Amino acid sequence: MSEGKTGLEVEEVGSLHGGVRLVKTLEKRDATTDLRGATVIVSAGRGFRTKEDLRLAEDLAKALGGALGCSRPLSSDYGWLPEELHIGLTGVTVKPSLYFALGISGQLQHVAGIKESKVIAAVNTDRDAPIFQVADYGIVGDLYQVVPAILEILKG
Repeated sequence: MSEGKTGLEVEEVGSLHGGVRLVKTLEKRDATTDLRGATVIVSAGRGFRTKEDLRLAEDLAKALGGALGCSRPLSSDYGWLPEELHIGLTGVTVKPSLYFALGISGQLQHVAGIKESKVIAAVNTDRDAPIFQVADYGIVGDLYQVVPAILEILKG
């Protein structure tokens, strides 16, 4: 069953009359459940210029064995990612071991959803971005240069 779907697993017991027997009911699993239990989250913000560019965040999340999240504008305003991935006061509250914010300014509404993270790392071009006030590690730089460099390091 694909993620985000609810359904039934059935077994055909006779083809003559199309009989089926319920084997088990599968509960819906969605990205919200995955984010709440994720130990590593790479989250994308308005620093991304296009929906296609989100591949950088997805690649970093995959390289770190983590999940993809986002700030409210990417899900609510732009519609680039599903609402289930929105982290913040009006979204999901997360507690990962590592939260990696890419192009996220760090407004209060977003920080409310990440404040229980063990380690927060951030990449932003604005050295005065509020995210750096809560980040354990910060890189002032362009995510389009920083993320590929991190990916190269991780490849070893």
